[in-house]
Amino acid sequence: MARFHRFISRSAPFSRFSSLRWLLVFAVLAAASAPSSADAARASGAYNGTWNVVFATTRGNCMSGYSIPLQVAGTRVLSAGGGRISGSVGSGGAVAVHVSVGASKASGGGRLAGTSGAGSWSGIITGDRCSGTWQATRS
Repeated sequence: MARFHRFISRSAPFSRFSSLRWLLVFAVLAAASAPSSADAARASGAYNGTWNVVFATTRGNCMSGYSIPLQVAGTRVLSAGGGRISGSVGSGGAVAVHVSVGASKASGGGRLAGTSGAGSWSGIITGDRCSGTWQATRS
């Protein structure tokens, strides 16, 4: 800050007009760095809660109708009971999740909105390569 002050005092008198101009520059920079409404929604926990996710298999020899509970806290997706789950919820509800239960592993992506969500998944379930869709509801 001292270097900035020395530069200003050497270059020109710091008039009232200069003060207003710098104030305007700082205001513009502050507005540009303010979080967007999507960032505000994520920070406020717009998707927080327990989500029940039901999987449907469209390819492969895996069981359909399997469901798991997920917990959303801020931008993180965590296990709400059983298995290792990690993931994130991004801007506008975009979600990416990795699930591991025993030797079975799957990854999925999609979108959450309000109290529901949907997307697709793929993985290896009990040795079979499978893929399909998922639907979620928030309890």
